[in-house]
Amino acid sequence: MKQHLCFTIFTFSIPFILMSQGRFDKVEITITQLSDQTYMLEGAGGNIGVSVGENGIFVIDDQFAPLSDKILNAIKTLSDKPLKFLVNTHFHGDHSGGNENMTKAGATIIAHDNVKKRLEVQQRDGSYKPKEALPVITFNDQLNISINNESVAVFHVANAHTDGDSILYFTNSNVLHTGDTYFNGRYPYIDLNSGGSVNGYIEAVRRGLMVINENTRIIPGHGKVSNQAEYKGFLSMLEQIRDNVQMAIDQGKTEQDVKTDDNITKIYDELGYGDGFINSERMRTTFYKSLTNSKS
Repeated sequence: MKQHLCFTIFTFSIPFILMSQGRFDKVEITITQLSDQTYMLEGAGGNIGVSVGENGIFVIDDQFAPLSDKILNAIKTLSDKPLKFLVNTHFHGDHSGGNENMTKAGATIIAHDNVKKRLEVQQRDGSYKPKEALPVITFNDQLNISINNESVAVFHVANAHTDGDSILYFTNSNVLHTGDTYFNGRYPYIDLNSGGSVNGYIEAVRRGLMVINENTRIIPGHGKVSNQAEYKGFLSMLEQIRDNVQMAIDQGKTEQDVKTDDNITKIYDELGYGDGFINSERMRTTFYKSLTNSKS
């Protein structure tokens, strides 16, 4: 099935949405089946997970609000059952922007405590998100959801991409949704200003690897459907760059030194990891700031 590259925007305002409406008009929602009852949907923004069955429809993330009708129409081709639950893997708008629309379509929104806290804050234009956009059920550490004849393990990974990330594992389908704790084939965005950290991100990947096997299908936050081998390669990339940047810090190198030192990320730059939203300079800078606890 044809897949489309997703363009990622992490924060946005109402004026941005109005100005960008034309871009969303042209977005197509594509569907990839992962198991008998689980699917990945791609559009513009974070990858969406869907489980269908006799209990109803269970969704992970919902991209941008202008795409809600397209997403709901795509889901209707998979099942005529009602929309029951929606989990936000974190608060960024390309994963939670459709919350209000999904609530109106029947979903009960679930997320980590910190996701609700961040969605409740005042917006740039002085407004607040409507209550329909906020999670109704929140959790601190982990949550188990039984739906469509399988248990879905939802667990918080602390201070990774943000301070409110969740990873979900479908135990019977053997499908893992990582949210933005995994960008397949590209450097990740680590939101230091929202509680993210390099070491927390690495631990999140390690934790995800603990629950899967060689047959697991992985829905990354961004990028194509993945597997255990690619996920392990992603972890190796993170650890190698972390170690390279830490060595530079130990040698007394400055942030500017690290930012301009191509050798730190050379192997992975040549593999195209820096061709996405996060280029190699920004990757090195993020690692430096996180490892020195500097966000300036």
